[in-house]
Amino acid sequence: MQKKFEQVLMPLASKLGNNVVLKSLRDGFLIITPLIIVTSIFLLIGNFPIPGWESFWTGILGGHWTEWFSAVSNSVFSFTGILSCMGIGYAYGKNRGLEAIHSAVVALVSFLILTPTSFTVGKTAVSAVQTMYVGPNGIFLGIFISIVSVEVYRFAVKHHWTIKMPEGVPPAVSQSFDALIPSALVILLFFLIRIGFSISSFDTAYNFIYTLLQAPLKHVGNSLPSVLLYNFLASLLWVFGINGPTITNSVWSPIFFVLTQDNLKAFQNHLPLPHIYTQPFIDIFTTYGGGGSTLSLLIVMFAVCRSKRIRELGKLAILPGVFGINEPIIFGLPVVLNPIIAIPFIIVPVLNTFISGVVFTLGWVPRTNGVLLPWTTPPIISGWLATGSWTGSLLQLVEIILGIIIYYPFVKMLDHQYLKEEDIALGQDLDIDFDEV
Repeated sequence: MQKKFEQVLMPLASKLGNNVVLKSLRDGFLIITPLIIVTSIFLLIGNFPIPGWESFWTGILGGHWTEWFSAVSNSVFSFTGILSCMGIGYAYGKNRGLEAIHSAVVALVSFLILTPTSFTVGKTAVSAVQTMYVGPNGIFLGIFISIVSVEVYRFAVKHHWTIKMPEGVPPAVSQSFDALIPSALVILLFFLIRIGFSISSFDTAYNFIYTLLQAPLKHVGNSLPSVLLYNFLASLLWVFGINGPTITNSVWSPIFFVLTQDNLKAFQNHLPLPHIYTQPFIDIFTTYGGGGSTLSLLIVMFAVCRSKRIRELGKLAILPGVFGINEPIIFGLPVVLNPIIAIPFIIVPVLNTFISGVVFTLGWVPRTNGVLLPWTTPPIISGWLATGSWTGSLLQLVEIILGIIIYYPFVKMLDHQYLKEEDIALGQDLDIDFDEV
């Protein structure tokens, strides 16, 4: 079975892996991966799911201690869109034979041109940039902008639309003038795009994207098909670099909130719990370790992978992953635009949702009591707290194991691919050392 998987998917994965655009996306995300890993630790410390954790540190450090940790985590997580745009622009420019730093800056400026810089509070117009535009919601737009801006820049350079300085001029000055006309062309293009959206019914590029994404999410309700669609779309959007729940929650959150409150009131009044598909159901029984149920993926990485890249990433990501922080995996492995991992990344949460829905419907596990646990509460513990029964923890354990089985063949394929890349790189290093000797 493993060989059949590899025979079918490995040629496709190899071809896609050598595509300059997909390679640049991978390299661009790797640029920001160290920042994500480090700030994930601060995020975990600020939201550690131990009763009394916050009050304990408040008594020692004062009431502002959580703000200090949030300042660190927000410095990256609230700006992943703009950071991704810069990183991909840098990598794509480098892979296209351009000055990488110029490519990154051009992509950054293009991103900012399309970013709304004002909004209304009451009747007052405020000039500012909201983090909702430059954070996870902006990743998809950042990918598009970085590729397009660098391609336009490359087109101008390729056709020698540059200003050549005479000999004797310092290289830094000469390079800045070489970038003048190509940069102006990119800025003019995105200036016109900004105008085009502003006179349209969408108003901004962000509204255009979210209108298209949210259109199929209307008219959903409280049912198993509804939550299956929720997790399918959330996982699919993550594969394209978009924080899926931020999109799907805009439609489903009001529904889940009302259902959760109904269960909480019934629980407080010792009445039968009326609903299955609440927010705790989504958070606790469909994804483990974050979107894509990547805790199972992490376990496979530790258990079977021989690639140094995967094993070292696993060591760094396992602790945040246990507490539901999986950005190091999504952007470091990466999951984004990775055709091999995308398949189980989508399948596992959807399957977990289906199994949990059936199990709760049959009454094998008590319904969630409506208490909203901290989102960093680890599996097994959260299953017991949310249902008041050990069967909740057992269901989580079964689904994590099932996720391991599903992820296994795909992770092995990725491991083989990375091992080949590492062997090639090692061979090149050995050739260089031999020549020097």
